[in-house]
This record gives sequence, C-alpha cells and structure tokens, in this order.
Amino acid sequence: APTGSASTHDRIPVDVTASPLQELDIRLEVVRRESLTQSVRAVATVVPDESRISHVHTRVAGWVEQLDINTTGELVRAGQPLARIFSQELLSSQTEYLAARKTTSASGIMSVVVASGRTRLTVLGMTPADIDAIEQTGEPKRLVTVVAPVDPSTTLLTIADLSRVWILAEVPDANISAVRVGTRAQLDFPGSGLAPFAARIDFVYPTLTERTRTLRVRFSAANPGGGLRPGLYGTAAFESAGQAVITVPRDAVVDTGLQQRVFVATGDRFEPRAVTLGVQLADRVEV
Repeated sequence: APTGSASTHDRIPVDVTASPLQELDIRLEVVRRESLTQSVRAVATVVPDESRISHVHTRVAGWVEQLDINTTGELVRAGQPLARIFSQELLSSQTEYLAARKTTSASGIMSVVVASGRTRLTVLGMTPADIDAIEQTGEPKRLVTVVAPVDPSTTLLTIADLSRVWILAEVPDANISAVRVGTRAQLDFPGSGLAPFAARIDFVYPTLTERTRTLRVRFSAANPGGGLRPGLYGTAAFESAGQAVITVPRDAVVDTGLQQRVFVATGDRFEPRAVTLGVQLADRVEV
C-alpha cells in the first residue's frame, strides 16, 4: 500500500483470482441459519429424597429402655418397633386414666374425664392398641431400665425412604443457559449396575456453588431395587436445542486475540468483517 494510505494494522479487501483460490485450497460456504444443539456433561450424585426423610422423636421426657434399631443403614419397615422408653409423665397419665375408668365404671356413666384421659395418652404417643391393653389388664405399662436420657427435642432415629431418590448434577456456570426445569438428560451410574436412563430436571437451585462455580440441578428417580445408593457418583448428559441462529464454520473465523473476523466473498474479492461470536461447537460457531 502507498505510504499513508493505510497502516499495517488496517484490514482491507483483497482481490483473488480463480487460480490462487484453487492453489490455496480456499473453501467457500454459504452462511446458514440453524438451531445449534449444545451438549453438556455434568457430575451427578445420588442423595436421599429430603421429602422422604423422617425424624423420630418422643412426645414425652424420659429415658430409652430398649433401642430396637441400633445400626446405621439398617432396613426399617412401616409399623416396625423402633425403641422403648420409660417416662414418668406417661406412667402417671396411664395411672390417672385407669383410676378415672374405675370411678366411672362404678357409677355406670362414662365421664368426660375418661375421654380426655384417653385423648391425652394418644397425644403422648400411645397407640389405640396400647391403650386397649392397659384397659384390659388394669395396669399401666412401666419400663424401668435406664440407658440414656431422652427429651422430646432429641432425635432418636432418622429414617430415609430410598424407594425414590434425588440425583444432583453440577452444571458449569458457562453452560447454565442450556438447562432449565423440564430439560431432559441421560443419567449414567456405572457403579449401580443399572443401564443409563433418561430423566427431566424437576428443580433448579437458586444459587451457585461458590467453591466449584457450578449450578446444582435436581432429578427425581424411582429406586425400587435399591441400586441407586446415596453417595454414588455418575454423569448427567444434557442436549439442548437453542433458537435458530446464524452460523459459520469454526475454521472460517480468524481470531486476533482482540477481535474476531471472517472474510466475506464478494465477487472476486474477500472483505474482512468483524464479528461477535456466540455459542461455539466443535465444527460450527454462532455469529
């Protein structure tokens, strides 16, 4: 270029004839509009379903006399006895209830005191079968062996129903736009012995994990055989189709580090055009 016509950093059109075009193996392609499918892989972890966790408390102050479930991870079935406690409050309430029954039985009239006494025993945690038993024997149930002090605020046991579990996936912050409630993913847990299965996101957590800069999303999965054990690691693979956008081959972009450009063929000339890039895939890129 003549002196003063252009600096060495300016981009100007270049005339190219057919012969150099073939010798340089330059390919031309029409810019097209398409929907880019973005693939995202994230680490996934099995955890208990928080809505299926039960915390067992006593309703009275007392002491644990016998703990029927005493091993972490032990299988518990509905209706199974968990512990037996001694409570002075519960013992006194039983005694008062039986005394009220004897008094009303002699008069032949069922009083409000008896009804309220039965209600009190129910509120304190006795089952109808337990109350019927002390009515038949006329003796309160009393346990005396003291092992550990118990308070109504003390959690005796925590029971998790693992017939359905949660799966948490950590999505990198660069791929957050690819996931939302209802997004489908392929979940794979090789250590479970189960085949990969599909699921949809049912909850997206409102904040990012600061340490890893990831967004946590949650799936819910049936676990009838117990193969999805809490703590098990796997992967979640997402594929999301975005809106139709303008795309060019990735090789067509010249990246100077400060700016990205493409060369547009206009007749026998190539004109450099500055562009702003969007989603970048292996072979194509959004402009």
